[in-house]
Amino acid sequence: MRGTSGNLSVVLSRDPLRLAVTASGHDKGELTPADVVLVDGDGAAVAGGRPSAEAALHARVAALTGAGAVVHVHTVASVAMGRREPGGIAFRDLEMLKGVGLPAHDVEVTLPVIANSQDMKVLGDRLEEARDPRMPAVVVAGHGLYVWGENPRQARHHTEVVEWLLELELTQR
Repeated sequence: MRGTSGNLSVVLSRDPLRLAVTASGHDKGELTPADVVLVDGDGAAVAGGRPSAEAALHARVAALTGAGAVVHVHTVASVAMGRREPGGIAFRDLEMLKGVGLPAHDVEVTLPVIANSQDMKVLGDRLEEARDPRMPAVVVAGHGLYVWGENPRQARHHTEVVEWLLELELTQR
């Protein structure tokens, strides 16, 4: 993650839903325990400083998908492809699809692209409506990429795979 862009979260408990989310405005390459905020299922701070503005969306993704961790990045490929393909980005017959649990051949999956909003409820509704359970990610047009997994390691793995797919598509068009 570049500079202070993007954010990370890890689910700490399900009932009630509690997440550790990176605080707003901190360099993600230099995080310390003080840069993490405990939030509830609505993304509101329970303990710590000021959570990322997108904490509510992290909580919504965790509740909706059962994810144990969520990664949000503002990569060039995700922003560019979200602008180029507002209807979604189709991937077909790529070995790298195995990295998100799909067969490499004879399968097509679309990475949803949703319109951005500063209202996390609206953005969460759009994500819920558009998401494909086979793809652990959604692009927010002109903004970035949300990716999730069962745990932080899998969320990071999925982020790397989806970013690779986006970079490939960006170079092909």
